[in-house]
Amino acid sequence: MLTVFGTMALDTTRTPFRTEERILGGAATFASLAASAFTKTAMVAAIGEDMPGENISALQKKGVDTKGIVTVRGGKCFHYDSSFDYNLSSRTTLKTELNVIANFDPVIPEQYAKSEYVYLANNDPAQNIKILKLFDNPKLVVCDTIEYWIQTAPKKVAEMIGRTDGVVINDSEARLLCDEANLARCAKKILAMGPKFAIIKKGEHGAVLFDREGQVFPAAAFFLDEITDPTGAGDSFAGGFLGHIARKGRIDFRTMKEAVIYGNVMGSFAVEDFGVKRLLALTQSDVEERYEKYRNLVQF
Repeated sequence: MLTVFGTMALDTTRTPFRTEERILGGAATFASLAASAFTKTAMVAAIGEDMPGENISALQKKGVDTKGIVTVRGGKCFHYDSSFDYNLSSRTTLKTELNVIANFDPVIPEQYAKSEYVYLANNDPAQNIKILKLFDNPKLVVCDTIEYWIQTAPKKVAEMIGRTDGVVINDSEARLLCDEANLARCAKKILAMGPKFAIIKKGEHGAVLFDREGQVFPAAAFFLDEITDPTGAGDSFAGGFLGHIARKGRIDFRTMKEAVIYGNVMGSFAVEDFGVKRLLALTQSDVEERYEKYRNLVQF
């Protein structure tokens, strides 16, 4: 089992072409839906009473185990309001309302404790550290973080990274975390914190995998002729990456390279519609067909 811990949100996303208000989002939501295309996936998150019931049902229909989603009585969901520029490449945070996740004391159902794979998605790093202690002995723990936590809790972010096997982070956040412009130097600093590998996501330019042995794997993004909403692409990448590793049951560098490609594939689906709409409509054949298209694009 892969267990994902993070936010389940009601997001407002604004682009020059359209605005969608209070739609299903959140790091754990995107990652869980992406991972569920590959392996049994469970989700742990705190939500408020304002979360529509059909959103939980939608996750369940995709095979996501939702027993770890806790509804806080009288609480409101985590809410993220952001806008994209005309090129859909630069994002501006307009509002971050932590709401129910601000004081959440993470717990997991007993059956989740034996999860072999754990993803600590964008969330309070102190909560990520705390929940990690509830798992017995996972084979692989991967974390993510964002600008908000790097700026407000940098020491906890570093401690969290040191307790994981791998880090998935985007390029701007890697530079902020490491105070470096060069991504290769950023990766070295992240690896020095303790993890065995680091993946730096570069949006429409793909991702780069680094490990402690000095191996590097740069992978271009899947080329698309239409992008609607880039929200959740990175979380979908992480879900695809971990989902494939859990499916294969191996953590060698070759498998991780394949997983990076599946991560890019899942990220490419996520941006084709607002929120998680495209992931909810996705089939396994869609995923494998795009994976093969990717292979044909990069072979030479």
